[in-house]
Amino acid sequence: MSKSTTLTKAEMQIMNILWSLPSSKGTINEVLECYEDKKPAYTTVATFMKILLNKGFVSFEKISGTKTLRYYPLITKQEYTKHVLNGVKDDLFGGSFSSLVRFFIKEERISDADLQELIDMIEKQHE
Repeated sequence: MSKSTTLTKAEMQIMNILWSLPSSKGTINEVLECYEDKKPAYTTVATFMKILLNKGFVSFEKISGTKTLRYYPLITKQEYTKHVLNGVKDDLFGGSFSSLVRFFIKEERISDADLQELIDMIEKQHE
């Protein structure tokens, strides 16, 4: 996956569905079943699966004795999250982790409990 490879909102929605499935594998119909409100057309999901395949985010296996394909992610959600956040850190904060954290501390309302949790994590990291 290249640095510039990111997911669109629709692609991310499909990846989130795949990541949430018990086996992290699903047919297009199984993915469609997971949409809550307005379900896209079968062909729309099939097109996005082809795009995700070309981008290197998913692969597939053929279900034995059928023409049906079962898709699965080639990257974990944690790996993708790390990739995106590193891109944000590099592109918007000059690669500075402390600048990124300062931005969120300044822009977000952090509760005392969340702040204490962060402090505890930092202290644990340095033990």
